[in-house]
Order: sequence, then structure tokens, then C-alpha cells
Amino acid sequence: MSEKHTHRVGRPLDEQAARDRAVQVAVLGNPETLRTLSALASGMHESDLAGELGIDSAGVDQALRSLQMAGLIRREKSGAWVPTIDAWVRFGRLLSSDSLTAGSPESPVMALPRAVTTVVEDLAYRFSSTFSRETVAGYVAQSYRLLSQRTRVREHLLTMTARYAADRLDALATARGLVLRDTPEVLFVCVQNAGRSQMAGAFLRHFAGGRVHVRTAGSAPSDTSHPRVTVALSEVGVELWDEFPKPLTDEVVRAADYVITMGCGDSCPIFPGRRYMEWDLADPLELDDDGLRAVRDEVRSRVLELLQELGIDAQEASR
Repeated sequence: MSEKHTHRVGRPLDEQAARDRAVQVAVLGNPETLRTLSALASGMHESDLAGELGIDSAGVDQALRSLQMAGLIRREKSGAWVPTIDAWVRFGRLLSSDSLTAGSPESPVMALPRAVTTVVEDLAYRFSSTFSRETVAGYVAQSYRLLSQRTRVREHLLTMTARYAADRLDALATARGLVLRDTPEVLFVCVQNAGRSQMAGAFLRHFAGGRVHVRTAGSAPSDTSHPRVTVALSEVGVELWDEFPKPLTDEVVRAADYVITMGCGDSCPIFPGRRYMEWDLADPLELDDDGLRAVRDEVRSRVLELLQELGIDAQEASR
């Protein structure tokens, strides 16, 4: 594999992106503003902020204005303020006192649909030997909120929440060394998690035959998977299965041995001990069908190169 593919870790911030990020950091440098964002992340309603945080109403209003200006909160249709995807991905680890484990078991889900508690109970049982119910509840609640901000197909939201939260908890267990794996972990990240990263994940699963654990995520995920990608993969005998766009979170990065980014800039957190690679590929969803197929074929070639680096012989799963 050539050097230009192996040592880049995304692209540097352009001037406007740097200004936007600097505003967010400056806003969160105010303790009252950070506490306000943390309270919203825990599910607290705007009307309870002043009393619970011990901040006067004027202070709360100023904090909300600052957070909105910096793109760190948004209003839901219900009128409630919630953290944006940017807030979760870039600053999520700052938003609770103990990585989503603080508070009573019920607090993370109390403001969410009752059906979400079913997901909590199922996953709490599944991960009972690894995590507390509080940790599971926090990850389920956060996963539900992250997906609900973008998902258009609401009838599948609960199922996607269960899968997304389970995968994040599984990654957390791996990152903390609570689960030992004998297969390498590869994470593919693009912008929408609807094109390049899903293609790469599908090809790697196809050729690795279960000998690599694959995850995908997006720095600004789309609200739905794209049928053109499904069709393009099916043309070469590769199944996308039930993939859906997922926001990038830091535990999946921590769990990975290889982190491969495709046009998502600096959104992927950097942790020591991982192999970071940048694949410079055009966004296939911005191209016509021939262009999409060309990107598909380039992704296939790079996945085969990656398998060679991993020392794994490619298998044809269903050709």
C-alpha cells in the first residue's frame, strides 16, 4: 500500500471550520454553559434547568443562546432543547460526570418513549456481566437521541436504537479490555455513512468471511441508506444487509485497530495505538451511475489491499 494512503489522518481544518470550532470551544469554556449542555444531554427539560443547576433564569437564557449560536443545541418538534450531533460527537465525553454512568437508572430514559425502556431491559440483561444498568441506560438514551435527530423511517427507530446501542456497548467493552477478541477491528468513517464507508464495510465483510470485525460510521450521517449503493454492490454479488447511517462516537474509535477515513476531515478523534489511514475517494452519491461504480471498484481494490496488510486471504462469500 502506498505511503499516501497510510499516514494521513483526515484533512486539516479550513479557515471557516477552524473559526466555527473555536467558537464552540470558547462557549464551552464557560462552566455554566457547559453544565447547561450537560443537563440537556441528561434529558433535563429547559424549565428545570435554573432550579436544578442553581443558575438564575438570565444565566440559563444566556447559556442556551450561546449553545444555539455555536450549533451545539437544537429544538425538537416538541419544543425541547437537545444537543446536536456535533455536540455529541465532539464533546460527548464532557457531558456526564462518569461517561454516561451517572444518575439513577431511570434518569437517562425518563423523558423518552416508554418503548425505549424495553431496549434498556433487553440490553441490560445481555451486558449484565460487563456493564451496570445505568451505563446501558445512558447509552441507549443517547443512541436514541442521536438517531432520532436524523432518521426519517420512524417505525424502525426502536430497532435501530437497539442495534446501535448494542454495537456501541460492545465497542466500549472491547476498548476497555473487558472483552478479548482474536480478530482485528476495522472502522470505516465517511461523511454520510451512506456511500463510501458502507461500501468498504460490505466488501470487507464479504471478503474476510468473519475474520475481521467491521464497523462503519459517519461524521454527519445521512437520514437513510441510499438505494443506489445497494444496487451497485448487488451488481458485484455483495450484500449490504440491514446497514443504516450511524453517527460517529469515540468508543468505536477506541475499539478499532484500523481507522479508515474517507473525506470526513478532522471529525474522527485521534487515540494512540490505532492505525489511521485516509482513502481519498470522491463521494459516490454526488456522481452518476458510472462514477458510483468507479468508486465502488476502487473501494473493492483498497479493501483487498487492506486484507493483504492484515495477512488475511480474501474469500469470495457468494460470487
